[in-house]
Amino acid sequence: MNAAVVETPETEVQDPTTGTGEHIVIVFDNDYNTIDEVIEILMKATGCGVQEAAMETWEIHNLGKSIVHHGSATECERAASIIRTIGIKVEVRPI
Repeated sequence: MNAAVVETPETEVQDPTTGTGEHIVIVFDNDYNTIDEVIEILMKATGCGVQEAAMETWEIHNLGKSIVHHGSATECERAASIIRTIGIKVEVRPI
Protein backbone atom coordinates (compact mmCIF):
# COMPACT_ATOMS: atom_id res chain seq x y z
CA MET A 1 0.00 0.00 0.00
CA ASN A 2 1.43 3.37 -1.01
CA ALA A 3 1.16 6.20 1.48
CA ALA A 4 0.22 9.58 0.09
CA VAL A 5 2.81 12.27 0.49
CA VAL A 6 1.45 15.64 1.42
CA GLU A 7 3.79 18.51 0.81
CA THR A 8 3.35 21.56 2.95
CA PRO A 9 4.52 24.94 1.76
CA GLU A 10 7.45 26.46 3.55
CA THR A 11 6.30 29.14 5.93
CA GLU A 12 8.36 31.72 7.66
CA VAL A 13 7.98 31.74 11.40
CA GLN A 14 7.37 35.31 12.37
CA ASP A 15 9.43 36.49 15.29
CA PRO A 16 7.35 38.79 17.51
CA THR A 17 10.31 41.14 17.68
CA THR A 18 10.34 41.78 13.93
CA GLY A 19 8.81 44.90 12.51
CA THR A 20 9.16 48.58 13.07
CA GLY A 21 8.42 48.99 16.74
CA GLU A 22 10.00 48.51 20.06
CA HIS A 23 6.86 47.43 21.96
CA ILE A 24 4.43 44.51 21.81
CA VAL A 25 0.79 44.00 22.77
CA ILE A 26 -0.02 40.76 24.59
CA VAL A 27 -3.64 39.64 24.94
CA PHE A 28 -4.65 37.14 27.63
CA ASP A 29 -7.45 34.56 27.59
CA ASN A 30 -10.59 34.97 29.67
CA ASP A 31 -13.81 33.04 30.24
CA TYR A 32 -16.31 35.61 29.04
CA ASN A 33 -15.44 36.98 25.58
CA THR A 34 -16.48 34.91 22.58
CA ILE A 35 -14.07 33.94 19.85
CA ASP A 36 -15.95 36.14 17.38
CA GLU A 37 -15.71 39.14 19.74
CA VAL A 38 -11.95 38.69 20.08
CA ILE A 39 -11.42 38.30 16.33
CA GLU A 40 -13.46 41.44 15.65
CA ILE A 41 -11.67 43.59 18.25
CA LEU A 42 -8.22 42.44 17.11
CA MET A 43 -9.05 43.44 13.53
CA LYS A 44 -10.35 46.81 14.71
CA ALA A 45 -7.41 47.51 17.04
CA THR A 46 -4.53 46.31 14.89
CA GLY A 47 -5.83 46.56 11.33
CA CYS A 48 -5.04 42.90 10.65
CA GLY A 49 -7.11 40.63 8.44
CA VAL A 50 -9.53 37.97 9.58
CA GLN A 51 -7.03 35.12 9.11
CA GLU A 52 -4.40 36.74 11.32
CA ALA A 53 -6.98 37.70 13.94
CA ALA A 54 -8.38 34.16 13.95
CA MET A 55 -4.90 32.66 14.36
CA GLU A 56 -4.08 35.03 17.23
CA THR A 57 -7.44 34.28 18.84
CA TRP A 58 -6.72 30.54 18.61
CA GLU A 59 -3.39 31.16 20.39
CA ILE A 60 -5.09 33.25 23.07
CA HIS A 61 -7.74 30.60 23.66
CA ASN A 62 -5.47 27.55 23.54
CA LEU A 63 -2.16 28.90 24.87
CA GLY A 64 -3.50 31.48 27.32
CA LYS A 65 -2.03 34.51 25.57
CA SER A 66 -0.73 35.82 22.26
CA ILE A 67 1.38 38.67 20.96
CA VAL A 68 -1.05 40.45 18.67
CA HIS A 69 0.78 43.63 17.67
CA HIS A 70 4.14 45.35 17.65
CA GLY A 71 4.97 48.99 17.14
CA SER A 72 5.87 52.16 18.96
CA ALA A 73 4.78 52.60 22.56
CA THR A 74 2.10 55.06 21.44
CA GLU A 75 0.76 52.73 18.74
CA CYS A 76 0.71 49.73 21.06
CA GLU A 77 -1.07 51.70 23.80
CA ARG A 78 -3.64 52.83 21.22
CA ALA A 79 -4.28 49.23 20.09
CA ALA A 80 -4.38 47.97 23.68
CA SER A 81 -6.91 50.63 24.70
CA ILE A 82 -9.26 49.47 21.91
CA ILE A 83 -8.88 45.81 22.90
CA ARG A 84 -9.58 46.65 26.55
CA THR A 85 -12.98 48.11 25.63
CA ILE A 86 -14.44 44.60 25.65
CA GLY A 87 -12.89 43.66 28.99
CA ILE A 88 -9.87 41.69 27.80
CA LYS A 89 -6.65 41.80 29.85
CA VAL A 90 -3.94 43.39 27.70
CA GLU A 91 -0.31 44.17 28.41
CA VAL A 92 2.01 46.50 26.51
CA ARG A 93 5.67 45.78 27.09
CA PRO A 94 8.99 46.75 25.51
CA ILE A 95 10.78 44.07 23.55
